[in-house]
Amino acid sequence: MIKVLLVDDQALVRKGLLRILNQEPDINVIGECEDGDEVVATASQLNPDIVLMDVRMKRTDGISATRDLIEHNCLAPVMMLTTFGNEDVLRDALAAGAAGFVLKDASTDDLIRATRVIASGGAWLDPAITNKVLDHYRRLHPMRNETSSDADALTAREHEVLLLIAEGLTNQEIAKQLFVGEATVKTHISHIFSKLGTRDRAAAIVYAYDHGIVIPRR
Repeated sequence: MIKVLLVDDQALVRKGLLRILNQEPDINVIGECEDGDEVVATASQLNPDIVLMDVRMKRTDGISATRDLIEHNCLAPVMMLTTFGNEDVLRDALAAGAAGFVLKDASTDDLIRATRVIASGGAWLDPAITNKVLDHYRRLHPMRNETSSDADALTAREHEVLLLIAEGLTNQEIAKQLFVGEATVKTHISHIFSKLGTRDRAAAIVYAYDHGIVIPRR
C-alpha cells in the first residue's frame, strides 16, 4: 500500500486528489496539510511513502517545504503539483530535491501513474514540461563527451531496459514486462550506466531523450 501525504492550501484540491487516489486499491491518502509549514511534523508522525506538494501556498511554499523535509531526513520523495511550467520554479524545485512534477490539469491516469512511479523510487516528468526539466538537468549535470559507440555498446536487452527506464517503469515493472528477475534488471541497469558513462536513472533518461530512444510526449 502506497501511503500518501497531501499538501495544498486549497481544501477543494485536496478533496479532489483524495477522491482520485483513494479509489486505487494500492494507494491510501493517510494525511493532509493545509500549508507547507505543517509538512515536517506531519510526515514525521505519519511516515508517508510519497508527499504530493503544491508549489504555491500562503505561508510556506512547496519548494521551501521540500528543503525542510530533506533537512529533517524525511525519506519520502516529493512530487510537485503545479498549475504552470515556469522554468524558475522547475529549477528551484529540482535543486530542493523534488523527485517529479505533475501539472494540476494532468489526466487522472497520469496522476496515479506518477504517484506509483515516484513512491517506488522512480522519477516522473509531466509531458507538458518534460523538455524544460531535461534542459535544466543538462545544465546542472553536463554529460561527458561521448562517442557514437556508446549506444552501440548496449546489447539489445540493455537498449530495451533503457527504453523502459525512460518511460518511467520501476525495476519491478521492467522485470515483469521482460519476464526476468529484478536482480537481472539491476544488472542490466548497472551495465547501462557503465557503458553510457551515466551516474543515475535521471542521466540515463536524459540520454534516452537526447538520442531519440524516447520522444517527449506533447
